[in-house]
Amino acid sequence: MMPANAAPSSAAALRILIVDQNPERASLLEEAMREAHYSDVVTVRETHGLLRRIVEIEPDVIVIDLENPNRDVLEQMFQVSRSVPRPIAMFVDQSDAATIERAIDAGVATYIVDGLRKEGIRPILETTISRFNAFKRLRDELDRTKQALEERKLIERAKGILMTTRHLGEAEAHALLRSAAMSDHRRVVDVARDVIRSLKASK
Repeated sequence: MMPANAAPSSAAALRILIVDQNPERASLLEEAMREAHYSDVVTVRETHGLLRRIVEIEPDVIVIDLENPNRDVLEQMFQVSRSVPRPIAMFVDQSDAATIERAIDAGVATYIVDGLRKEGIRPILETTISRFNAFKRLRDELDRTKQALEERKLIERAKGILMTTRHLGEAEAHALLRSAAMSDHRRVVDVARDVIRSLKASK
């Protein structure tokens, strides 16, 4: 994926998917892409079955040009964000605050009202990619934090089980988990899960 400050020649490496039901607008977008040195451009005229087409085309960036985004299109953007996350820029001719909020929730990185001006396409795509990458870093960090918290809960629960069933102190229970993990070349949390499963199986 192209960095935000890449030279124009690197634009050719990006595959751009244009989604536009209006042939005239689609042609304008295609022309804007060529002028911005984006050479790998695929245009889709129908929003029906959009997720399937995105999986087939495997674009680096998605550009959607609509008069007014409807609920069906935004729901498909939700599906894209969950299944095949991609930087998404959406151009619309008219909108309202509620629609903008739904579009952002659906994973649209750049939402531009008043339609497309082709001279601004390159900075818009670069901004879209940068925002997408920033959001992805935040999501990944949040996921890692959640996972670490869940693993800590499992380890604490396993320690409690060992303390009760083997009459150990907290430090001794933790040392036992670590020792078992090291001897089996496993993570402490995996041993903790086994301890919890063993307790459930014995009931």
